[in-house]
Amino acid sequence: MRLKSVCVYCGSRPGADPAYLADATALGNVLAAEGWRLVYGAGDVGLMGAVARAAQQAGGETFGVIPQHLVAWEVGKTDLTSYVVTETMHERKKVMFMNCDAVVVLPGGAGSLDELFEVLTWRQLGLHEKPVFLVNTNGYWDPLLALLQHVTDQGFADESLHGYYETVPDAAAAREALRRALS
Repeated sequence: MRLKSVCVYCGSRPGADPAYLADATALGNVLAAEGWRLVYGAGDVGLMGAVARAAQQAGGETFGVIPQHLVAWEVGKTDLTSYVVTETMHERKKVMFMNCDAVVVLPGGAGSLDELFEVLTWRQLGLHEKPVFLVNTNGYWDPLLALLQHVTDQGFADESLHGYYETVPDAAAAREALRRALS
């Protein structure tokens, strides 16, 4: 049986709330405990680094993808199970997405939003059916969820958009959602 892989999009900073870092660490532990490979942006900073270190320390497989121009900035984590350096951000996102069975989005900034909206758009266009989970640590994604509702309320997307992602409150709930999705 092929190893299932979970792509994690998240911040290259730790964020203002310690709960963000706690959920990132918990998610890394969950992935390893369940035998799921972490696919992520290969950084060793912020939530990215926390997820990867936790997965590694718990004996999990890790697959990191980073563009050359971010190796120094995001401190490319070269001790991963697999470490891929791409030329561009577009290649990074493609390699990450093509090597996963599900997507989990922890708190993050513009880059995480870019990654999320790309996979939601691809799903809307029928290009994939991979599950997407938003980990809403301490309500972090509440403003985004309100915006997505506004988008559909104003007729710029069909209500089906809300079926392309599932919101979970924390890493423990992400574990259960991933178990359902990956079984």
